[in-house]
Amino acid sequence: MITPPHISRRALLGAGAATVALGSPAILRAEPASVKLGILQPVTGALAQDGELGRHGAQLAIDEINAAGGLQALGGAKIEMVFGDARSNPEAATQEVERLQGEGVAAIVGGFASPICLAASQAAARYNLPYIVDVGVSDQIVKRGLTNTFRFAPGFGMVTSVALDNLVKLNDAAGKPAKTVVLVHEDGLFGSGLAKLMQTELPKRGFEILETIAHPTPARDMSNVALRIRSLNPDLVIPSSYYGEFVLLARTMLQQHIRPKGIYCVLNGAASNYRFVREFPEAAAAVMDCNHWADPRNPKAQALKKQVQDAGKLWAYNVPLNYSCVKLVADAISHAGGADRGKIVDALAASTFKDHIMPYGPTRFVNGQNQGAAPVNLQVQDGDIKVIFPTEFADAKPVFPRPA
Repeated sequence: MITPPHISRRALLGAGAATVALGSPAILRAEPASVKLGILQPVTGALAQDGELGRHGAQLAIDEINAAGGLQALGGAKIEMVFGDARSNPEAATQEVERLQGEGVAAIVGGFASPICLAASQAAARYNLPYIVDVGVSDQIVKRGLTNTFRFAPGFGMVTSVALDNLVKLNDAAGKPAKTVVLVHEDGLFGSGLAKLMQTELPKRGFEILETIAHPTPARDMSNVALRIRSLNPDLVIPSSYYGEFVLLARTMLQQHIRPKGIYCVLNGAASNYRFVREFPEAAAAVMDCNHWADPRNPKAQALKKQVQDAGKLWAYNVPLNYSCVKLVADAISHAGGADRGKIVDALAASTFKDHIMPYGPTRFVNGQNQGAAPVNLQVQDGDIKVIFPTEFADAKPVFPRPA
């Protein structure tokens, strides 16, 4: 190429560089740094099934946010999951919090079990690291004055109150066939706390507690528990257990032809689980539960459920709850304008987050507890899990007493 004499070589090179820059704007715009989000779940040990469900729900939310262009308030920054395996015990959870802190996560979501959430949130508090509890129902979690800890779902105080109020409605509508109760609970923080509340509240509502039976987690055999239930012959059995233990109890009761008027679970690990319904349909039939669940009337919840099931995955409450918790913290990070932990804590404390799929009222945190959170009552009917209370979210009517 011959350069005209009135144009210098320097000017020509400058013009060429400008042309390249204008034609390739991506060269000038650096990709915003990703925001690291810690996801803590027990994916090994006794609670591995629930941990995997929680991890899947979190991943679905992260994938959806990133596919939609990332965090728009941060210039499209993507969320990067940094996973920690709590290994089904509090000590391992604490170790993972230390590792996640070292990796620079902006916040942590998860924990599942109450003892794990208690230990992990306490460890995170040392660094003012925002901790969003997914399930952990013990009310101790939000009664320690930890400003870094937020629980989006209801605790067992609220769940027990709602469960018993709905039990009275159910029993009254059927002509009060149920008068006596046997409580069965796992012997840890979650089950023992629930049993204590039940022992106080059930007599106030006209029910006689014949016995309270504790069992360990994990448990290999429920024969003795079932035999004791048979001898007491209660109208209702109210179990609060993790997945494996309740499945074992329900199957043993079926095998021994123990048929109370109702099995009315509270925060049960299996009664609201499609795996139990699919694998043991006869034992699961007409079992009721008061628990976390997605809003069955919400089109977004319906679409997510279909996406999960079409992929051959299990739909259980852990999935929509962790999905919603990740959306909550992403919203807080956006309002904070970045990964500054103190600003994220402030954004969570002031949150009015709406982009979730739970059957909740307006989001409002008081001392770390979402005041808009509420459980629903569920029942296994015709091989499906239906919401029966409250009526504004229900997609079926209750069946009580259980059919013979």
